[in-house]
Amino acid sequence: MSSLRVSAPLLDAYLSYFESKRQPFTIPGHKQRASRLDAGLGLVVDGDTPLYGGLDEIKLTNQVLKRAEALASKLWKADYARFSTGGSTHANQAMILALGKPGDKVALSRTAHRSVLSALVLAGLEPIWLNPEIDGATGVPIGIPLAEFERVVDQRPIALLLTEPGYLGTLSDLPALLRSAHARAIPVIVDAAWGGHFGFSTSVPEHCLSLGADALITSTHKALPGYSASALLIAQGKYLNLDRIEQSFETTHTTSPAGAPLASIDGCRALLETRGVELISQLVINVGAFKSEIQSHFNVPIFLNAGDFPPERFDPTKIVLRANQLGASGIEIEKALQTQSIRVEMADHDTVVFLATLADTKLEFDELSDVLIQILKSQQKTPRATTTSLSWSVIPTVAISMREAYFADTEMVAAQSAVGRICADLIAPYPPGVAVIAPGEVLTAEIIQGLAANRAAGVRIAYATDVTLDTYRVVKS
Repeated sequence: MSSLRVSAPLLDAYLSYFESKRQPFTIPGHKQRASRLDAGLGLVVDGDTPLYGGLDEIKLTNQVLKRAEALASKLWKADYARFSTGGSTHANQAMILALGKPGDKVALSRTAHRSVLSALVLAGLEPIWLNPEIDGATGVPIGIPLAEFERVVDQRPIALLLTEPGYLGTLSDLPALLRSAHARAIPVIVDAAWGGHFGFSTSVPEHCLSLGADALITSTHKALPGYSASALLIAQGKYLNLDRIEQSFETTHTTSPAGAPLASIDGCRALLETRGVELISQLVINVGAFKSEIQSHFNVPIFLNAGDFPPERFDPTKIVLRANQLGASGIEIEKALQTQSIRVEMADHDTVVFLATLADTKLEFDELSDVLIQILKSQQKTPRATTTSLSWSVIPTVAISMREAYFADTEMVAAQSAVGRICADLIAPYPPGVAVIAPGEVLTAEIIQGLAANRAAGVRIAYATDVTLDTYRVVKS
């Protein structure tokens, strides 16, 4: 029996469903017996049950979802919490739809995930872009400076949208940004997709709600051991309209939520509540030991570390290998690891990102260490200068609104003819899914050449109409 089920009503409901006798004449159509039809299909779907008629009665008689969400709200000391089976993408969209009306402006980190930009199109909100500070030593973005936000406050943004931590584990000076925004009654919404573990051990930074943020969105399938596409939206009601958030959440969520993701969110919440300090602290120790072991074989610094940044400005569970310090290619390191059945979260020419979570033990780190040391030694050459990824360095030139570009008449033009034209696509290396160009922005030679170079190096370029990048979809003149 699961040790968490007593304190996790959705997890208990999921497990209880499969322990009970049942004869469903309801959806889902597989009825947990698709293995009768095909063994492979059954392996995929026979462990699936919905919220309605699965975790709860179709009339939601037992209110298990509401009880579980209330427990999450209490743990994060918030006024409101919702569980999403659509990932942080859905939670971001629901939150942004609740902020204002078409034409309103929001101050927004340029390193925001694609889902945030798509939400602005849906809501008709206009972004005021905030560019991150780039660390000169490592070439990585280290958050939005206070001065960058205060530069745009005279444009009267209705909200400040941040991505904290960033994809490489760095954070803005959140207390300063929160003080400045709240002094003007501007709510602060934080996409903390990669920071679900924050705040539950002194070994990692505080979560943003404890610092005073108004909403936190996090994926329970990234840093936490949740089901794929499971996410949490947690909010405070001082500067936000919670009824409007509820309306937006229901408008954009599926009406057939799967039970397993919901149960996993509840289970992750219970795990953090009962064992968070122990598990997160041990993860930080294991990651530190892993980095030290690898680093001991090389005489140049090859990882990002908390000591590279101000206090509370880096996630110590993040493993970011600086391939350029070894004169190696992150793409080639990734390929070599794949031959050993090891997958990484992200790799580009200069960087490899390994995602470490609560599910990893010393055994996994030791196995990775044995393989990685040999690969790095075999690929080590003369160190290269630090460069900044295209995803972090582009400063956009906005010609028309994203919404206008999204609905505009468009045409495909050759890459060499696209310079100076208004892009109609959102194009991003993936991961991390951070836009290099967004609809309504001007395509420059730097962007076109940079995207082509990324693709040639083996980086996946996502969301372009023409994935070869030989042509671009642009707004008709």
